[in-house]
Amino acid sequence: MRILLVSSAFNSLTQRVFVELRDRGHLVGVQLALNDDALREAVRRHAPELILAPMLTSAIPADVWSAHTCLIVHPGPVGDRGPSSLDWALQEGARQWGVTVLQADAVMDGGDVWATVSCAVPAGVTKSGLYRGEVSDAALEAVLLAVDRVASGDYVPRRQADLPAAGRTRPYFEQGLRRIDWQRDGTAAVLRALRAADSQPGVAGELRGAEWFLHGGSPEYRLRGRPGDLLATRAGAVCRATADGAVWIPELRARKRPGGQTGIKLPAVLALGALLPKLPELPESPTRSGRDTEVDGDSWTDIRYREDESVGVLDFAFPGGAMSTDHCRRLLAAYRAACARPTSVLVLGGGRDFFSNGIHLHVIEAAADPAEESWANIQAMDDLVEAVLTTTDRITVAALGGNAAAGGVMLALAADEVWCRSGVVLNPHYRLMGLYGSEYWTYTLPRRVGTDAARRLTQEALPVSATAARRLGLVDRIVHCGPEDFAGQVRMLAARVAESPVAQRRTRPENDRYRSVTPLSAYREAELARMRDIFFDPQAPYHALRRAFVRKSRPTANPEQFSALPGTPTPRS
Repeated sequence: MRILLVSSAFNSLTQRVFVELRDRGHLVGVQLALNDDALREAVRRHAPELILAPMLTSAIPADVWSAHTCLIVHPGPVGDRGPSSLDWALQEGARQWGVTVLQADAVMDGGDVWATVSCAVPAGVTKSGLYRGEVSDAALEAVLLAVDRVASGDYVPRRQADLPAAGRTRPYFEQGLRRIDWQRDGTAAVLRALRAADSQPGVAGELRGAEWFLHGGSPEYRLRGRPGDLLATRAGAVCRATADGAVWIPELRARKRPGGQTGIKLPAVLALGALLPKLPELPESPTRSGRDTEVDGDSWTDIRYREDESVGVLDFAFPGGAMSTDHCRRLLAAYRAACARPTSVLVLGGGRDFFSNGIHLHVIEAAADPAEESWANIQAMDDLVEAVLTTTDRITVAALGGNAAAGGVMLALAADEVWCRSGVVLNPHYRLMGLYGSEYWTYTLPRRVGTDAARRLTQEALPVSATAARRLGLVDRIVHCGPEDFAGQVRMLAARVAESPVAQRRTRPENDRYRSVTPLSAYREAELARMRDIFFDPQAPYHALRRAFVRKSRPTANPEQFSALPGTPTPRS
């Protein structure tokens, strides 16, 4: 089918729907919902058999939905209506939720139902984690079912009035509903509010005399203090006392002042800066071994190592998948410590959300000298990738439970094997941020997929599914499971690898057909020379693109990478 995706942003769900439909042979175009006229023109050019909106915050014009089949993906069960579906689900402690594909009509979220799929809501999950995990899986299943039904030509969608309603119409979840009373609210209530707003919009509140949006939250089981007080720091996060305990808050975003710039999310310690009182810096959790290393009494950390016999797992979870200079250096130190352990298989990653999206553009944007911070960050990333790439005494596995992009993909390719969950989307390119790229990509990517495919992936700058990545050679194994099961599946598979004869006599050849001609160091030097030229050129597009990204500037035109999609006609003059 000729399908036009209409979306407010080319976000994780839109990307997943895009790649999965393309994998199934559909001709898929993409149009951002910039305004009604832009959408009308895109429909005229594409002449789609189906218009599909995976993530839309505005209404489709009546003249479009009345003339074309337009399906809306709503992240809620049948009967649920409103713009804050997942916020309400988490705030109210729902254990089961769903996704519904509706036909667009005059009533927002009120159209006929083409498909609906339920999903579990794991305990302790955040809104963004749920959206990129269980909701994404359910949405894809519902979308594929709806597309098949449209293609059949004989399916009649069902009116919502004829179906059992599991939800209801609810208003926008505004900040007044998210308010935390730090003097009275216990840890459970605080975490519920934080997790329902972790990525966007955050929870508004006062801290150290300034107005902030608080992003993310994890429980602290040992520290106690006067409710509302800051108690300690760790890995860039701050620990704040609740009425009956404490929570860790990893990121803060300054509230926009009248006439000022939009605030950007930063590690809490960095955001507070001089406002941060002198607090104890708690050490990271020590390296431990044995199966039972993640128990309720463990204090939060963003890097965790666990070991079971011959398998070590070095898991890390950085907000948004962004890796600052500090993140990279701390992960490198943990990696080196893990390599000192007597294991035959070392797994890097294994969590349920983002693996890595490369350098931390927010921290770079906030730096006194963004060029210098960019330079420090990319070298720290390269140091980490080099350590993985040159590990020869054990099998290394990059385990991607969530999406990866840019340098994060190249970090994964440094390992001997790349395993990813079936729902993962990869973006193995840098071009859209105006970067040439580093992380040894000029060595690892052609080695994996060949020179021609490497050139195409980096220049087309389009996402690829796990299935397509496996076919290309980017991925060695696809793990078919839900987000909550991925870590357990990876440990089981890694144990099998550790028991194999190959693992027992593991040594990686120091040379292959790429490195025999060019030493490994030369790849890094050549990449960094290109990157340095970009970083220290004030006129380089990277600086404006980075600023627009972190400030969430609204695009004014459809991104150019969509113009060459197969099945997209050339615009008429």
